[in-house]
Amino acid sequence: MCGIVGAISDRNVLPMLLAGLARLEFRGYDSSGVALASGSDVQRIRVAGRVAALTERAGGAQGRRGIAHTRWATHGVPSEVNAHPHLGGDSVMVVHNGIIENHQALRAALTARGYAFSSETDTEVIAHLVHAELQRRGNLLAAVQAALPQLQGAYAIGVLARDDASRVICARKGSPLALGLGFGEQYFASDIAALLPLTQRVIYLEEGELADVRCSGIQVYGADGKALARTARTIDVQPEAAELGPYRHYMQKEIFEQPAALANTLSRALELGCVPAVFGPTADEVFKTAPAVRIVACGSSYHAGLVARYWIEEWTGLPVSVEIASEYRYRSSTEADGTLVVAISQSGETADLLAAARAARERGKVQLLALCNVAHATLTREADLLFLTQAGMEIGVASTKAFTTQLAALYVLGIALARARASLPETQLAGLAEWLPRLPTLAQGILEVEPELEAWAHELSHDANALFLGRHTLYPIALEGALKLKEIAYIHAEGYAGGELKHGPLALVDENMPVIVCAGADAVPDKLASNLREVMARGGRVYLIAEPGCEALADGAHRVLQLTQPAGPLSALIMTLPLQLLAYHTACRKGTDVDKPRNLAKSVTVE
Repeated sequence: MCGIVGAISDRNVLPMLLAGLARLEFRGYDSSGVALASGSDVQRIRVAGRVAALTERAGGAQGRRGIAHTRWATHGVPSEVNAHPHLGGDSVMVVHNGIIENHQALRAALTARGYAFSSETDTEVIAHLVHAELQRRGNLLAAVQAALPQLQGAYAIGVLARDDASRVICARKGSPLALGLGFGEQYFASDIAALLPLTQRVIYLEEGELADVRCSGIQVYGADGKALARTARTIDVQPEAAELGPYRHYMQKEIFEQPAALANTLSRALELGCVPAVFGPTADEVFKTAPAVRIVACGSSYHAGLVARYWIEEWTGLPVSVEIASEYRYRSSTEADGTLVVAISQSGETADLLAAARAARERGKVQLLALCNVAHATLTREADLLFLTQAGMEIGVASTKAFTTQLAALYVLGIALARARASLPETQLAGLAEWLPRLPTLAQGILEVEPELEAWAHELSHDANALFLGRHTLYPIALEGALKLKEIAYIHAEGYAGGELKHGPLALVDENMPVIVCAGADAVPDKLASNLREVMARGGRVYLIAEPGCEALADGAHRVLQLTQPAGPLSALIMTLPLQLLAYHTACRKGTDVDKPRNLAKSVTVE
């Protein structure tokens, strides 16, 4: 959630640290800071604010090695004193992403040894602990190696010491960290976005590993202290992928990138014919014998899983359960041997999701399928089967193209499962697959209605609440539409299955309640019609988004967006796009920070 950047060079590292932080601001941003060192001269600069404020305060500061951080508050309010880096003793600087669960016990022990704490954070205990070990061992590498086993919880850390000018140390456990290899200078960061302008040669630290980072190179050590031989990978993400271009916000850019993202995501599946092999060489046998499907996810990915349940159950007859990862990991359950566990994540580093996937392995002999947008993420490395979405870099906190590419991948999964199990005639499977190559064109057509949704947004921006309704696969899309409006426009919104309206939410409906309705030709429109009459009879303002075949529902609606092209079984995916545009333009009307909504971070790498 927080952003970490570190570098060592024979030139001033401040510009590269600040540029890296700016690229990571979408991960967490309530405070920021940097520590710079040249020889034995160390300086620390921190602000309770964003990277622009840190850049202004840093001015012309100089340093040949440094660590930098943008913070998303967990322990302690956003403030300069709680901002990273934290000082250990009088000479150690630490930045940290994660949560140290035994920080109170460590704080008490270090206080008893004479260490004074100036912040409310759990991170400060790491700094003092490393300092204490440094006094005993006289070597920063040995000090960090001795300190790490004493920490309980999750961490990605960067450490520098005043009296060790030759190196910077970094380590990870439960939070991501990548090393960047340069020529005569080396780097590390919590996200490769920070490294793109500097290098495309990357080593991903594995769980429990530590790196000794020097100008001449990087040495990786395992949790047992033994040196490891690691080979760098060349990443193919170009620096311009993180540039805003002509768009007003990253979210708008990413909404309009969806046709291309969908085409890229589906290219291999269409080439192979939506066969199980798309998910891995063993997928055919796994799919044939799986007794059930368990989907685990968080946030928007959870909503994608809810849509997939309709597809998979209808096409295969398999029982499908969809679990919120943070709930699944803490409840008792068993998994039947052979269960296909589908873990969905944009980043592949979400703490709750990784814990849920590992818990599933402990509860039965399951097969783990990762559906992820990052090729070398922790989730993808731990999975038995894999489908990589090709959404490209997503910077806006509110998921857009990552969500729709997940839906596309799950649709392919449903077809592949049905094909492996011979649960549908081949002609019917071919009919389902025929919709996929049309997706990019259908998505492009939806984006052309943006001006009409801007007019809707002008009205919604004056409302404090909203309801979203849908049925069948459009019920999870109602949940997703409500989430988007909450995330970026700060309007209280709830999504409901249409049939649930009379079981409570109808009490909220009056002339001040906008009701956004998703109507699909295959989503029981006749039943939805009665739900709309219930709303209109109570003065509610109905904003209807309707597929062809649902024209009759428009009678009496306040606003109607009539889609011109049917999307068949993929209407859930296509219906997502107007809801994204509606939320985006409502947020713009309200003047909120669209790409960096308050209190949220892009990748939730702590509980």
